[in-house]
Amino acid sequence: MGMKNHELVPASLAAQIANLRYGGVHKLMKELCKHRLLSYERGKHYDGYRLTNAGYDYLALKVLAQRGTVVSFGNQIGVGKESNIYIVADEQGNPVCLKLHRLGRTCFRNVKGKRDYHQHRKSVSWLYLSRISATREFAYMKALYDRGFPVPKPIDLNRHCVVMELVEGGPLCGVYEVDDIESLYDELMNLIVKLGNHGVIHGDFNEFNIMITSSGKSILIDFPQMISTEHVDAKIYFDRDVNCIRDFFKRRFAYESELYPSFQDISREDCIDVEIKASGLTKQMEKDLLQEMGMVEAKEEEEEEEQQVEDKEQKEAKVEEQLEREIHDGKETVDENEIAYLQLQVENSMKNEFGCVSETSTSVSARNGSENSIASCLENQITEGDIRYVDINVDRHNESSMETFDSEDEQAKSIYSATTTATIAPELIKSKVKVALQKRDKRGQSRRIVVKGEANAVTRVRRETRDTIKQSTGIWGWE
Repeated sequence: MGMKNHELVPASLAAQIANLRYGGVHKLMKELCKHRLLSYERGKHYDGYRLTNAGYDYLALKVLAQRGTVVSFGNQIGVGKESNIYIVADEQGNPVCLKLHRLGRTCFRNVKGKRDYHQHRKSVSWLYLSRISATREFAYMKALYDRGFPVPKPIDLNRHCVVMELVEGGPLCGVYEVDDIESLYDELMNLIVKLGNHGVIHGDFNEFNIMITSSGKSILIDFPQMISTEHVDAKIYFDRDVNCIRDFFKRRFAYESELYPSFQDISREDCIDVEIKASGLTKQMEKDLLQEMGMVEAKEEEEEEEQQVEDKEQKEAKVEEQLEREIHDGKETVDENEIAYLQLQVENSMKNEFGCVSETSTSVSARNGSENSIASCLENQITEGDIRYVDINVDRHNESSMETFDSEDEQAKSIYSATTTATIAPELIKSKVKVALQKRDKRGQSRRIVVKGEANAVTRVRRETRDTIKQSTGIWGWE
């Protein structure tokens, strides 16, 4: 969880996320480092822990074991530039294939140029990219298998691990003799066109990603790099897939045919690219394709857009009406019953939130100079202007708001009336104050969690600099 937005996770953050009852996070992380499931690194600006590939494997395998998908682990049967492949067994003892995605190897690091996993992100963890790659492969495999394509049966997925059916056979690159070369060539070319008719292009259709079973049937594997036929470079990738098969048959079997498909031969039958959100497909393209295939009628789309416009206009009209009402209420002076009701609402909300009670209008004294007692309760929680509520106006020169009572024994005294300019409901005040208090508590909680045993990176750098200066005093003649 910490590696979502941290390259190196500080121990204090790990302790906060773990929330163990009796503590001991630092000791547990040290133990995980011994088994190389975590890695402790000292960065330039701060120190922290990083989850290794082995630790990520353990997390995924634990979930698969709990589900009963993987019970025993076997040998490694394949290594690719972005994955490792193993034989595993399920609860019934049936052998299945486990593929662990391993993006970030030295031989394949130009992911930004060859994949769009990162999308708008500037920097992404290799573990996260491996997870996206596995998710895409499982989605493509399931969509193709449901439509009858010759692909392995997808079984389960967790993090960067994909469990699929084990193909009894070997890759096409290890086949040197074929009974019927022409039929195999036609089968593979028809498969490329069939994929295009369903809206996708494999992108890496070669002898290494085609399995040949003992019965001579071809099975297609490896799908993370698949793109939509609406991609800008779709024609380039389609022609490359075709040329890969032509070159292989010419090189291995000395077979060359003048018949081969082109990108113009594609005629859409389905929209797998829309279902999987394939690379190179925009939202407008999705709408156009669905309308073209008859899956969504243009009339329904237009009615939907009109309904959205009407809803938007209604919302704007309500907002304008509310603003006009607030302005009207703010300009006119309400009667004493409305004043008492507003004061009671604000006082109740302040009682529930802060435990303080505001003074009423009759008890307001010009002697202490307090025009608003409720504002004093909120001066540290909310900013001025967020809340405008009961305003006690004392105006000695306003004859309309002054009532004078004369008596023979006492001097003349003035009792001033109260007016209000309330424009925000107390419920909104309460919600804003609650959010502010939650943020303050969260900041205080993060400060209290401190894990002992590690020096701060800044402190370490200062200490090393100070030692370097002390050691160099003899060289420069300083004392």
